[in-house]
Amino acid sequence: MSTDTAREHDIHAFVDNEIDAARLAEVEALLARDPAAATLVNDIREQRARLHAAFDGVLDEAVPARLMRPVRQRSRFGAIAAAFAWLAIGVAVGWMVRDARDERTRMPLPRQAAVAHAAFTPEVRHAVEVPASEEAHLVRWLSKRLGANVRAPRLNELGYELLGGRLLPGAGKPGAQFMYQDAGGRRLTLYVTKDADNRDTAFRYLNENGLHVFYWIDQQLGYALSGDIDKEQILRVARAVYEQLNP
Repeated sequence: MSTDTAREHDIHAFVDNEIDAARLAEVEALLARDPAAATLVNDIREQRARLHAAFDGVLDEAVPARLMRPVRQRSRFGAIAAAFAWLAIGVAVGWMVRDARDERTRMPLPRQAAVAHAAFTPEVRHAVEVPASEEAHLVRWLSKRLGANVRAPRLNELGYELLGGRLLPGAGKPGAQFMYQDAGGRRLTLYVTKDADNRDTAFRYLNENGLHVFYWIDQQLGYALSGDIDKEQILRVARAVYEQLNP
């Protein structure tokens, strides 16, 4: 993305909800006209979600007793070993962030969907890239970018209204996300991706840290419905989605 340091700083502040009101409108206008800037925002949010998923559990662990000894009791070699250990951790985290875009293509379908769900459902003002009021444009745009006809299923009879959707960047294999919300504010997301290597057509289930994901393959398209509602309820919605896509 061609952006100067000041503008990139504003984008990071926007993602962190720390941008001042005077700059907010300017950044929102930038994201509306610059797809590269919007892609950068999506990448930062997904990287943050992946880092939280990978390391939050470690942060909650108790500090080992051996590391609580006074510094004067630790040998010189122990200090050197500790320094190398922290260096290794830093390198690992750095590579994880650096290769986040490529890593997405190696993640299985349900995990990609879970990461995208966790990244965007908490958003209030920026939950979707294109609102449901522009559904026809949204579907045409996503279909063109994925290279396949995609549709946004109707879930109103089940209590869920379409909020809109977004394009999710990937290394050669972009994905689409449709987001739905019920009257109580609970959200579901339908993740769609194209992969010519898709073979497994079974209807499967994954529990990703308490998030329910039902996923299946239909020819070259993979679908994954994610939500933190009751498992039986989301299964009922998943079946309705499947039946609409396969009348």
